[in-house]
Amino acid sequence: MAQAQAQATAQQRTEMLARQLLAAEQAHGLVMAPTAGHQHASQVEIPTFSIALPEKLTPDGPWSVYRSATSPFQLVSTYPPPADHVRTLHDNLEFAASKFPHMPYLGWRKRDDKGRLGAYTWMTYAQASDVRTALGSGLVQLGLQPKSAVGIYSVNCKEWLLYDYALHAYGMVSVPLYDTLGPDAVEFIANHAELAAVGVSAAVLPTMLTVLHRCPTVRLVVVWGATGPLPDPPAGAGHCRLMTLEAVEALGRRHPRAHLPPKPSDIATLCYTSGTTGTPKGAVLTHGNLIANAAGTATLLVESTPGDRHLSYLPLAHIYERVNIVLLTYLGAAVGFYSGNVQELLEDVTVLKPQIFASVPRLWNRIYDRVMLAVQTGSPLARGLFERAYAHKRACLGRGDAVGGRWGRLYDRLVFSKIRAKLGGELKYMISGASPISEEVMSFLRICFGATVLEGYGMTEAACTISTTRAEDLTTGHVGAPNPAVEIKLVDIPEMGYTARDSPYPRGEICVRGPSVFAGYYKDEAQTRDVLDDDGWLHTGDVGAWLEGGRLKIIDRKKNIFKLAQGEYIAPEKIENTYTRSPMVLQTFVYGDSLRSQLVAVVVPDPEVLVPWAKERGIAGSLPELCANPHVRDAVLKSMQEQAREAQLRGFEQVHSIHLYPEPFSVENDMLTPTFKLKRPQAKTRFQEELDAMYAAMPTTH
Repeated sequence: MAQAQAQATAQQRTEMLARQLLAAEQAHGLVMAPTAGHQHASQVEIPTFSIALPEKLTPDGPWSVYRSATSPFQLVSTYPPPADHVRTLHDNLEFAASKFPHMPYLGWRKRDDKGRLGAYTWMTYAQASDVRTALGSGLVQLGLQPKSAVGIYSVNCKEWLLYDYALHAYGMVSVPLYDTLGPDAVEFIANHAELAAVGVSAAVLPTMLTVLHRCPTVRLVVVWGATGPLPDPPAGAGHCRLMTLEAVEALGRRHPRAHLPPKPSDIATLCYTSGTTGTPKGAVLTHGNLIANAAGTATLLVESTPGDRHLSYLPLAHIYERVNIVLLTYLGAAVGFYSGNVQELLEDVTVLKPQIFASVPRLWNRIYDRVMLAVQTGSPLARGLFERAYAHKRACLGRGDAVGGRWGRLYDRLVFSKIRAKLGGELKYMISGASPISEEVMSFLRICFGATVLEGYGMTEAACTISTTRAEDLTTGHVGAPNPAVEIKLVDIPEMGYTARDSPYPRGEICVRGPSVFAGYYKDEAQTRDVLDDDGWLHTGDVGAWLEGGRLKIIDRKKNIFKLAQGEYIAPEKIENTYTRSPMVLQTFVYGDSLRSQLVAVVVPDPEVLVPWAKERGIAGSLPELCANPHVRDAVLKSMQEQAREAQLRGFEQVHSIHLYPEPFSVENDMLTPTFKLKRPQAKTRFQEELDAMYAAMPTTH
């Protein structure tokens, strides 16, 4: 009862403040911008973010290579003084430990006897450096040699990083494995990389043990997080020894060894891509590659200060989070690990109160949807106040003003502070990467959270970031200017109609070169030649266009395109990203047949929207039953069509029939990669019957 009264009092107080604010607006004659439609920043003069440098003449005339305007004459390969000597990941930690020895570095939440999570516990930079040396000494004492490949198979945790640092301090090569990988992928990587040892969490140890007898090069398995004695090696795996991480550390303290630092040109990691087709490919990344990429990105985080907290939950096996940690270590940040359960992620955020939060559109979209749903179901007065506040700040963004003057500051306190509290309330930077984010959600993050919101574009083969938006650029719909560590050019794709001479924007395949570009795929010259040409250009397979000011926009995908019967090329990711903006849609798989002229799709509806929608209309049934209901299917398709019109999809890009599927695509059901990219061949195989049925129900057109 008391809690209900307190909530009612808080609601009354909010509504009273809302009335006062609305009255003040009227008294001052404040004119609000309309809430509908997207507000572009066309009123703002666009600065020069990258510069075109003519490289050579071709038969078709000159073409240009673009570099960041911050470093047009020399690509960045390391940090500025006094850290310009940092050339390897070992140097990176040594520098940070000497500069920030007593600052908190690695943080984790402990559970009590009842399983409840507490506050964050911290290890300092000096402590991390000390444990790293002890672990590395122990591994050397156990016979591991420089240049040995060593696997890390675990969810993000402090042990992951400490083990990784131990390998680099003694010249070894780390080979991360996603903790979601099954036995087949683990076995393939262990044998392909010829792993000498593997560090594993107790959670995935059973999977490791099932393949150990078929991994003859693995002589040591180091386990962390075990609560009891370790099992004996399974039958046929007598060649391998199991030890706890604590035992390896203790051994190293009894037998300390001097560091055996790597060179910048030495391999730092074999980063096995989570490719959507075929077996994983091991990208060979040197220490110099990773430091160059982090150093280029470091020029953008100008407001970061030592001690800023970062939540690490994106998999460390992926290059995005890996380079985030390299950069944040150099900056003296505090890295707090999530508790290991994504269902508790937002609780981890509110406890950690991060200043830096790097994530992917999948999470940003969910936050957007939940906030907007809460607004729509709130009181009319509260909804009206939110819409006025949102429209005001969006209009200000369109004029290049992120704050919005005194009204913007007032709205921040009254309206948006409650939303910011959901992510801890102290964010300075929100970073989106791994896949495209919609313009609508990008603006939402800037308006509601008041942080600097950056979007990056990159890939494993470029050691992460290729381009990033700039803090001073408040426009949307592009991925910014080149990372200062790389240069970019666009290469013609005649069969798709893209050329560097296109007007008003040059278009073509994005190609990248510079000190962060990888050395190739491990033991795979053929696929290396497919992406690296003789001049050192990495061919990404993505299609881009240069916008005003030297900003890059991703417009298509070369590798996943397919052709419809009438000859039109289709890039399914672009279409899928459009349709997932429908509130009724959680995921989509868009498919086209070269003998047909229309697209179809398998759609996973969003149960948080669909179930209440059906209940309001008296449509009963479980989620699978709703998916089988033709009226529900028609409603979902109608919502997708509205989204297609808003995004101005062309007729041949629009889906004409859908099949609703109640189970989300996931890593566990082999529909997504560990970085949440759709596995198209697997999706086609899984839904072949449904795809055929949709086409059979359509009239044949060409």
